Amino acid sequence: MKRASIAALASLAALATWVSTASAASPDGPARTPVARSAAATAKSSISRSSMCAALRSRLVRGGRASGLYVIDASNGSGKTVCARRGRTRRIPASNMKLFTTATALARFGPDARLVTSIYSSGQIDTSGVLHGNLYLVGGGDPALSDPDFSRRFMGGLGTKIFDLTGEVEAAGINRVTGRLFADDTIFDRLRGVADSGFATSPYIGPLSGLDFDSGYADSSARHFASDPAIAAAKSLGGNLRSAGVQVPSDVAVRTLPTTGTEKIGEISSPQMKALTNETDVNSNNYFAEMLLKDLGAHFGSGGTTAAGTVVVRKFVRGLGTGVRQVDGSGLTATNRVTPAQVARLLVAMRNTAAGDDFSNSLPVAGREGTVADRMRGTAAAGRCHTKTGTLTGVSALSGYCFNRDGKVMAFSILMNRVTDLSQAHLQQDRMAALIARY
Repeated sequence: MKRASIAALASLAALATWVSTASAASPDGPARTPVARSAAATAKSSISRSSMCAALRSRLVRGGRASGLYVIDASNGSGKTVCARRGRTRRIPASNMKLFTTATALARFGPDARLVTSIYSSGQIDTSGVLHGNLYLVGGGDPALSDPDFSRRFMGGLGTKIFDLTGEVEAAGINRVTGRLFADDTIFDRLRGVADSGFATSPYIGPLSGLDFDSGYADSSARHFASDPAIAAAKSLGGNLRSAGVQVPSDVAVRTLPTTGTEKIGEISSPQMKALTNETDVNSNNYFAEMLLKDLGAHFGSGGTTAAGTVVVRKFVRGLGTGVRQVDGSGLTATNRVTPAQVARLLVAMRNTAAGDDFSNSLPVAGREGTVADRMRGTAAAGRCHTKTGTLTGVSALSGYCFNRDGKVMAFSILMNRVTDLSQAHLQQDRMAALIARY
């Protein structure tokens, strides 16, 4: 049975009232296109460059009236452009913006890196196990921090289980706390959203926080968003501590960890960065993308803000010989801009980095996974192309790699704007990917 992804929760909301706070379907949810059955669509034989390019250009204009295409042969580092049409004109990328966010996260943090959530104590622990002071739950910007039930139901067990910190408190010899449990979320700013939602909580993302929890939902039922995710995290941990026999007041609050007089008594680590980016790209998870962008700003930029994260991304991709005009991590904001050539160059350049394999593996396989599980079936692209989708009103995108039968590796980007028929755009993109897979 397929697990329910966090990215799909908003899509379910329209049918099951999952989210009570102005819920709406995720714009880049899974789509389905017809299984290819015609001789032309199911062809597996190779195709010449001229024939492929002519067919790509013809299909491109059927998908959207303001569209661009760029295809590069990335085999053996050749980087040769094999087809383009309006490939240097900036377009709205929608969720193709996640390619820039996840590429930078994998390269800067490293595929095996983990994000840490910590528990601190202040005051003294006496011989009877009483902490005469406070506990501090300190966030590390982990997008996967969760209640075990939420992790099981919506994340396939991917989540960082907050209740593991209860064992750390017990191991420190604490059985009662005279003070309070405080939540420290200061690794990030307290803007809950991005430009698309006026930096308030977005129905497509949920509230962002340096100490986020259950993807911003108030509890593991995922019925509504938390007003303050840090408070939700602290309340959940506090309840688990009391269930384990550690007496701690139920009244929690937000407070910054003091610079002196505290001691770290435990920590928990997120899944590896390659697992976080895989969730981001395979399921087009807007929440993970925005959290990772702020993490980039917090660790490698001027602070845990969306703006600082975009600076880190721009610097990184400029070093790869490409560029981007980025204003958020997920692509929800319509003022993001990038050219198909810039996307394709990013894809080619990432193959030559230490994170290259993990990056290509983070993209869902056509006809098998995530947002393309029911697309490109029956075509030469199925099982061979690793792709990233993108969808907004009037926008549809498909970019990625095709690993062809003859050993070629093709990097491509199809950015369609002024789309009036989304189903037609998807169909044309799928058939274009199939053509690229045959080259």
